Amino acid sequence: MGDKLLDTSQIINGLAVMISFFVGYKYALKRGEACAKIDETPSETPEGAAVAVADKTYGGFNDNYKMVLVVRNDLKMGKGKIASQCSHGAVGAYQRAVTRTPRLLRAWENCGCAKIAVRVDSEAELMSIKRSAEQLHLNTCLIRDAGRTQIEPNSKTVLAVGPAAAVEIDRVTGHLKLL
Repeated sequence: MGDKLLDTSQIINGLAVMISFFVGYKYALKRGEACAKIDETPSETPEGAAVAVADKTYGGFNDNYKMVLVVRNDLKMGKGKIASQCSHGAVGAYQRAVTRTPRLLRAWENCGCAKIAVRVDSEAELMSIKRSAEQLHLNTCLIRDAGRTQIEPNSKTVLAVGPAAAVEIDRVTGHLKLL
């Protein structure tokens, strides 16, 4: 190291740290812009009818997107059954969102893919949530069980709402308790 105040290797290491910070910062900004580039546009449903989807811009790093899984608590499903039904709901909602709300789906994927499980106490309450979500043009997927294990065939078990902006979904499910 000798008499020099800064060695060449120290300068190179310092520059490498600064460049790494800059690249990481630019990546974070770009990712934040990807979350913010959601705009409100009509999209076509598979049936061909135009629907205004809830693709909205809320602006920047603090954007929050999620999917909510509404589970019927009155069916007294076991933990494994609930997990299975929620999985069916999440996959079904994802598959619908691919064609119905692709920009919103991309924003949800870029912002962490949050999934929240909440509970309702009856089929009537579940269907009321579904109607409210559909009035706001939110993506939904209702799961009916085949009835091979714990519950009756064709029982409505889970409603997936989203993915969408958390503020939009909370207008429909914000009052429900966590599972």
